[in-house]
Amino acid sequence: MNPAQRGVAIVMAMSVVALAAIATTAMMMTQSTWTRESELEVDHAQAQALIQAGVDWARAVLSDDRRLNNVDHLKEPWALRLPPMPVDNGELAGYIEDQQGAFNLNNLVLGGKISAVQLDRFRRLLSVLGLPATLANSLADWIDADNEQQPNGGAEDEYYLSLQSPYLAANRPLTDVAELALVRGFSDEVRARLGPFVSALPVNTAVNVNTASPEVLSAVIDGLSLDAARALVAQRDRAYFRDYTDFSNRLPHGVEIANSDLKVSSNYFLARVRVTIGGAEARGLALLVRADIGWPAIVWRKYQ
Repeated sequence: MNPAQRGVAIVMAMSVVALAAIATTAMMMTQSTWTRESELEVDHAQAQALIQAGVDWARAVLSDDRRLNNVDHLKEPWALRLPPMPVDNGELAGYIEDQQGAFNLNNLVLGGKISAVQLDRFRRLLSVLGLPATLANSLADWIDADNEQQPNGGAEDEYYLSLQSPYLAANRPLTDVAELALVRGFSDEVRARLGPFVSALPVNTAVNVNTASPEVLSAVIDGLSLDAARALVAQRDRAYFRDYTDFSNRLPHGVEIANSDLKVSSNYFLARVRVTIGGAEARGLALLVRADIGWPAIVWRKYQ
């Protein structure tokens, strides 16, 4: 073999060795990626299982609370946030929110028909929050059973079918507050501002005066200003309302209320749970409804 041929042979041999090294490295990287993905899948499956455990924790806490008393307020154990608890290679955290401390948007409609009283109260809430009053009409149209458009911001099928991605008005109660994204006028900014003060429950509900914000109390109690509602909440922080009479006696002079609209207890709660394990994170939401006995039932749940 002449020198030129030897040179070519050496180059080819070196190329083969280089290709083999590259292939080996690629295989090792693929194996490493597959192993990591498998680990993440296992971690995520464990996190999902712990989400359910967190929801069951919320159900147990609420069941014990109902067994002990029929008054719900923000100094009770259920209202305390669960501090991050260490689990194998991660942590679990969660908390419970009273959904009857918020304005139930589905109260706007009763038996398929718009409630003028509740519509006015929702308008007051929108005003307190600095949001357009026209949003009340668009939401009422979304929920009510007919296809008759409300004036000043209302929207029925004709409006939604004219959109670039058309769809029909629901004409039924909201399942979740997230559904507001489909309703005319409820932009990201509007939903962010409104979100802490509203809920979407499957039945018409009273407001729990022990957990409602000043904004909600001012909206649902005729003649109660926001400043007066804030003063009432400050009183409540010192001593919760024991019953309807106790609450009524602490109202400013001249303010009257309807017993059926206000209570000192709740049945609907939202459990929020977050779990991290290794490199995986899972979050869970569950709407719970509590009966007089037994664990609360799960109305709906969302696990991510």
